[in-house]
Amino acid sequence: MTQTQKDRPWLIRTYAGHSTAKASNALYRGNLAKGQTGLSVAFDLPTQTGYDSDHTLARGEVGKVGVPISHLGDMRVLFDQIPLEQMNTSMTINATAPWLLALYIAVAEEQGADVSKLQGTVQNDLIKEYLSRGTYVCPPKPSLKMIADVAEYCYTNVPKWNPMNVCSYHLQEAGATPEQELAYALATAIAVLDELRPRVPAEDFPALCGRISFFVNAGIRFVTEMCKMRAFVDLWDEILKDRYGVEDPKFRRFRYGVQVNSLGLTEQQPENNVYRILIEMLAVTLSKKARARAVQLPAWNEALGLPRPWDQQWSMRMQQILAYETDLLEYGDLFDGNPAVDAKVEELKEGARAELANLDSMGGAVASIEYMKSRLVDSNAERLNRIERNETVVVGVNKWTEGEPSPLQTEDGGIMVVDPAVEQEQIARLNEWRSERDDAAVSAALDALREAAQTGANVMEPSIAAAKAGVTTGEWAEEMRKAYGTYRGPTGVSGSVSNKTEGLDYLRAAVDAVSDKLGRRLKFLVGKPGLDGHSNGAEQIAFRARDCGMDISYEGIRLTPEEIIAAAIEDKAHVIGLSILSGSHIPLVQDVMTRLREAGLDDVPVIVGGIIPDEDAAKLKAMGVSKIYTPKNFELNAIMGDIVTLVDPQNIAAE
Repeated sequence: MTQTQKDRPWLIRTYAGHSTAKASNALYRGNLAKGQTGLSVAFDLPTQTGYDSDHTLARGEVGKVGVPISHLGDMRVLFDQIPLEQMNTSMTINATAPWLLALYIAVAEEQGADVSKLQGTVQNDLIKEYLSRGTYVCPPKPSLKMIADVAEYCYTNVPKWNPMNVCSYHLQEAGATPEQELAYALATAIAVLDELRPRVPAEDFPALCGRISFFVNAGIRFVTEMCKMRAFVDLWDEILKDRYGVEDPKFRRFRYGVQVNSLGLTEQQPENNVYRILIEMLAVTLSKKARARAVQLPAWNEALGLPRPWDQQWSMRMQQILAYETDLLEYGDLFDGNPAVDAKVEELKEGARAELANLDSMGGAVASIEYMKSRLVDSNAERLNRIERNETVVVGVNKWTEGEPSPLQTEDGGIMVVDPAVEQEQIARLNEWRSERDDAAVSAALDALREAAQTGANVMEPSIAAAKAGVTTGEWAEEMRKAYGTYRGPTGVSGSVSNKTEGLDYLRAAVDAVSDKLGRRLKFLVGKPGLDGHSNGAEQIAFRARDCGMDISYEGIRLTPEEIIAAAIEDKAHVIGLSILSGSHIPLVQDVMTRLREAGLDDVPVIVGGIIPDEDAAKLKAMGVSKIYTPKNFELNAIMGDIVTLVDPQNIAAE
């Protein structure tokens, strides 16, 4: 095969953004100079959930897990000296997707770009936010309407843009089996297409179907994952042809980008993660029939914290070596006709079809959100049980745990730490922006946006006008909240004991004994302060505590410290557990501990879980936190034993 017959490589991306728009712009331009061929923007939690950087809920979260974008000025700086007409940009944004796309289009127009030539993607998948990631704002039905607003607008005005990325990535992070990942993602796509169908002429609908893309996860069981991708290809083709009558095969292509699994990255022996990432990448590149169109890889140290530029470069080099040094792109599909692969693909398709039929009988994806959430929590509990029982081997975690210290973890801890001063600097810039804008223009733009939302019109045009007028992210989202209401998603954790109590008898007996001493059932309050929506850990702690016989209180994500203390008082909690994975643990825990003392609850022990460096753990202990757990503390039963010990009156009296 000659050189000219090689397939083109996939888009090589790095998921990146932190601190400020200026710092992130420098990172993007550096990565592009190193050979990255597309951008993938990570936004901070206030931006994702529709709050300005100075909002109460944004405290401690600004610039931590991504870049803060509060207005057009921030977006302008983010893409300074990056010609958007020539770029392919993926933006991981959901609840505020119409707004961030509006800001992007406004900046492109300032650059003189032909908007019709813009290429990229907004994730814009709210259903998986209710199931796993938690950055939703409005209830499901109006959220579905806004997804369709973006798709309808892009079809007419930005035809090369992918208006929605059906995101199964976070479903796997939340514990989904391959069959669940297939079914729940495809059910989401069906819900969106059903919403879009009446909005465009029938003859245009197939082309609109062709713009829907997917964003998936590839785990360590790479043969199964590769077969899952081939199953996705077949099932999507089947759905578009049979359900929607799309005849042109070009519009039935399964187009997807991928971030390989971060769930399986380990804090223990983190250098092993390099091999995991490479093996997982093979699942989405080896099979030509099911090859990803864009790949972004995590860095080896993402279980520890924020990667540095060198860490991101290392992951990028993995992609480049596979794409340019090997002969992979010179051949057709390596797995066609393989009986083992064919059998596994058919098995996955059969399981996914059965689950799709089940969801359809319930009324589709939107009507099935609570069911899907509870199934994911169950599946994740079973996954963790297998690791605890050593049925699933995780190298360096439950087997071969002895090893040499990693030379990659240098004096900086092997991660980037966001300067706490970033938040106040961002707020100062935001206040300056507000003071210099035309208030009358802002007011008029918000009036037009409000009218569009209230009348059911497409919100994209007034959002772009609002972006140009100087409206902020929080102001835009507040109009959506007023028009459509807010929402608190299901937790997936019921009060009833599950059927996974085998091996818990000794813990159940200990809980009973301590409850007798306390005079009532041991009450455990699990809280997630701040904007972090990664709820898997909190859910599994609450799930196991319940099965151990504790009386649990878990209301889900996005609680203020004030709300957590109020719940502790009302519930008469014996112990409080806080889960924070966004890196904002220091200010949020400090706030909780201060309010706890002010409420006279100094005697209630507090435990904290998250991605917490040793230096920060020492600070939390100094605040009065009793126990700290990080991803290396995977044995949930040991945590349950600690809780019993902490609240035992006999132990407290002995101190």
